Amino acid sequence: MTRPSPARVYELLLGRYGPAGWWPGEGAFEVCVGAILAQNTAWLNVEKALSVLRSRGLLSFGRLSKVPASRLGPLLRSSGTYNVKARRLLAFLAFLRTEFGGQVEGMRAAGALDLRRKLLAVPGIGPETADSIALYAAGHALFVVDAYTRRIFERLGWLRGGESYEEVQRFLMRRLPGDATLFNDYHAQLVRLAKEHCRARPSCAGCPLDARCAKRGV
Repeated sequence: MTRPSPARVYELLLGRYGPAGWWPGEGAFEVCVGAILAQNTAWLNVEKALSVLRSRGLLSFGRLSKVPASRLGPLLRSSGTYNVKARRLLAFLAFLRTEFGGQVEGMRAAGALDLRRKLLAVPGIGPETADSIALYAAGHALFVVDAYTRRIFERLGWLRGGESYEEVQRFLMRRLPGDATLFNDYHAQLVRLAKEHCRARPSCAGCPLDARCAKRGV
């Protein structure tokens, strides 16, 4: 069996699902907030927290940055570890103020790798969160690697398992055109595939990659 290249995987998924689109947020600032709240929880829980912030008119830099951690934490309760996430969110807002005058749009003009380096220096922001902000909020071509990405490409036989985040990211970015729109949609396609077929207990029947998949570990 010939393994499909990462580019071919995307073609097969796009052919089955059509353009997916991602990130599920309203505006660049909300994307940043959502990326931090999404750490170690399901998106449904993030949506609940965002809804609370939105209902209180707090989904803007000016208003959210004035909320103390003691008050912000309970508003984020549905996202889990809410006091930790409140501190991380406020640390990001402090970074945004210092580096970009509180304007998310300013990140678009920054160099992708320089922005990534600065985001990783913010307490509580790791590679996946940093790249989510850089890609979905700032439009930089950095591929976001998550558990779904690893699972799918391990089963396809491209990854052996245990690679670092950066190794998986380099593997994909060296084999794909450096295009933010492509990376955006590709990640959404992988999320859908992982939820519909490539679950922890896979359901291979009807999977658009079934005939090309090595099913490693399945």
